[in-house]
Amino acid sequence: MCGIVAYVGQRQAAEIIIKGLKRLEYRGYDSTGIALLNKGLNVYKKKGKVAELESFLKDKNLNSTIGMGHTRWATHGEPNDENAHPHYSATKKLAIIHNGIIENYGSLKQELIRKGHVFESETDTEVFIHFIEDIKENEKCSLDEAVRLALTKVVGAYAIVVMSLEDPNLLIAARKGSPLVIGVGKDEFFMASDATPIIEYTNEVIYLNDQEIAIINNGKLTVKNTANLPLTPYVQTVDLELEAIEKGGYDHFMIKEIFEQPRSIHDCMRGRLDSSTGRLILGGLREYINKLVNADRIVIVACGTSWHAGLVAEYFFEEFCRIPVEVEYASEFRYRNPVIREGDVVIAISQSGETADTLAAIELAKSKGAIIFGVCNVVGSSIPRATHAGAYTHAGPEIGVASTKAFTAQLTVLNMIALSVAHKKGTITEQKYHEMLTEMENIPAKVETALKLNDQIKTIATEFKDSRNFLYLGRGYNFPVALEGALKLKEISYIHAEGYPAAEMKHGPIALIDAEMPVVFIATKDSSYEKVVSNIQEVKARKGRVISVVTEGDTIIPKMSDYVIEVPATIDSLMPLVSVVPLQLLSYHIAVMRGCNVDQPRNLAKSVTVE
Repeated sequence: MCGIVAYVGQRQAAEIIIKGLKRLEYRGYDSTGIALLNKGLNVYKKKGKVAELESFLKDKNLNSTIGMGHTRWATHGEPNDENAHPHYSATKKLAIIHNGIIENYGSLKQELIRKGHVFESETDTEVFIHFIEDIKENEKCSLDEAVRLALTKVVGAYAIVVMSLEDPNLLIAARKGSPLVIGVGKDEFFMASDATPIIEYTNEVIYLNDQEIAIINNGKLTVKNTANLPLTPYVQTVDLELEAIEKGGYDHFMIKEIFEQPRSIHDCMRGRLDSSTGRLILGGLREYINKLVNADRIVIVACGTSWHAGLVAEYFFEEFCRIPVEVEYASEFRYRNPVIREGDVVIAISQSGETADTLAAIELAKSKGAIIFGVCNVVGSSIPRATHAGAYTHAGPEIGVASTKAFTAQLTVLNMIALSVAHKKGTITEQKYHEMLTEMENIPAKVETALKLNDQIKTIATEFKDSRNFLYLGRGYNFPVALEGALKLKEISYIHAEGYPAAEMKHGPIALIDAEMPVVFIATKDSSYEKVVSNIQEVKARKGRVISVVTEGDTIIPKMSDYVIEVPATIDSLMPLVSVVPLQLLSYHIAVMRGCNVDQPRNLAKSVTVE
């Protein structure tokens, strides 16, 4: 959740760290801070965003070639100056930044208090650095050994960086469950929660694995694990352009990412799909494709928007592959003792590839003998490394906290996986298979057409920006789209919104409908079209205000709707890729009109790396 950045080399560390924290602010923005070695180990931190820390630092001497910074999403302790990171040790000779949760911090803290330690914050992180220093003093060992010993005692998730007043060229980092990337430059090193703060300076990176410790001392990097065994780090080249993590003239990352969807969907298919030859190849699945073909059951685990993508995928796999599918919240999966058998296939979906609940679900399913497939966006992240096989979405960096292009990219990849299995299994005709491939290649252009509705949707938003509640209704493939539309609205505008299957409206939600209730119908022409028409009539009979997303050329639903948004026609199974776009735009414009920070909505963070 939190973002961490560190640097050691010949450059001015503060400039690199502040710029890096701005790029990581999507991971948390409750408070922020920086530590520098400059005539002492100096920590500066403030409640609020990085801009507030920048103002606070204006009159400070920031001359230093080593330092670290942190932008926080609060877990232990409310957002304030005291709870902000970095945190000092008892003697103030050590400082730490931390992403994650130390679950046994309470017992550690009580033992340290008994020894005379005094704490200035409510955080588990301050306990962590006091504990490291206590070990160092009692065991008379080096700092890296004290860190290693501490890591064998703590329970929970962490990505940490530690600095020392007594070692002005030393940075120590470690991870378990929370991501940490090391950038390797010429006589300099960078550390960050992901590659976005690093790519400006180097594209050579090392992804630390769980329970690994990196020690940078006097310009040299060594890596070992918590069992004290030396490791040889694997340096990778990151394929990431700096322009991809900038706004590029847009007001917000969210609207930029919405408008990037024609390209991101195309990039998902590029090199994988060719309708003219009937070619559909997902290289990451080749070795395990027969496991999917022969699966008795598929279980999809995900959270948030990725869970909605999983619900659409349930329709894909059951319709095309004739394999029963269960879609599970990863956060609940391992707490209900699920029945997992050898031969089951589990598909884990995550934009970041670091979602803690999804990672925990993967480990449980692996322990039961299941085959795990991953669908992720971030190359080198934890989930691709924890799964047997999978496919990257290649959507490019998604900085806006509310996911948009990642959702449509996930749908694209999941649909390709389902088609590959169905074709190999023989549960789809050759004609239908080629029809689907051809139409998938047409989807980017149809999303481009849907984006041209932006001005119309902005006008609709002016009518509903002050509404207090919304209902989103859809059937079949469009039911998960209704859920996603409601989630987008509540995430960024703070308006209460709920999504339902349209037929379920009569079983409760219809009681909410009056002249003040906006009801968004995803009512494109499909096999349940006539039923949705009836549902709209039921809402209008109770004076509800209807916004309908319909297929171009529809002449029936527009007559009974207050507002109509027409999207291009496509095959039922691909319609979610098109019908979700107006809902993303509607949420965006309502939130902007309400004065909300659409890229950094309150209480949310992009990458949920704690349970």
